[in-house]
Amino acid sequence: MRTLITFLFLIFALFVYSQRFYDGSGHQLARFDDNMIYNASGKHIGRIDAERIYDGSGHLIGRVDGNYYYDGFGHQIGRVNGNYLYNGSGKQIGRLDGDYLYDGSGHQIGRSDGLRRMQVIIYFYYFY
Repeated sequence: MRTLITFLFLIFALFVYSQRFYDGSGHQLARFDDNMIYNASGKHIGRIDAERIYDGSGHLIGRVDGNYYYDGFGHQIGRVNGNYLYNGSGKQIGRLDGDYLYDGSGHQIGRSDGLRRMQVIIYFYYFY
């Protein structure tokens, strides 16, 4: 009985904590498990720790401060205003609409499956 309960808990945890990000054609690009980020092959490619973003080797590659996104050297690489994403120069480069992510030209480039808004934005700025 205990083994069955443990097994059911693990299955539940997999569905609750494993969120995925897909490209515009429906191919899986990434998977988030808690704060860890994996590519479609299952390779660990990054980690989110509070407002800091690290690559798969543990090097700091970015930081989030409110709606502003910075690279590992402290240069602003983007900001979010409402559902719109901008690069460091202020040019609109993306838009969020529900579970869908669009580029600056309006083409669908991604879809999230259970990801939080912040995870989608971090993936877009640092791993896409």
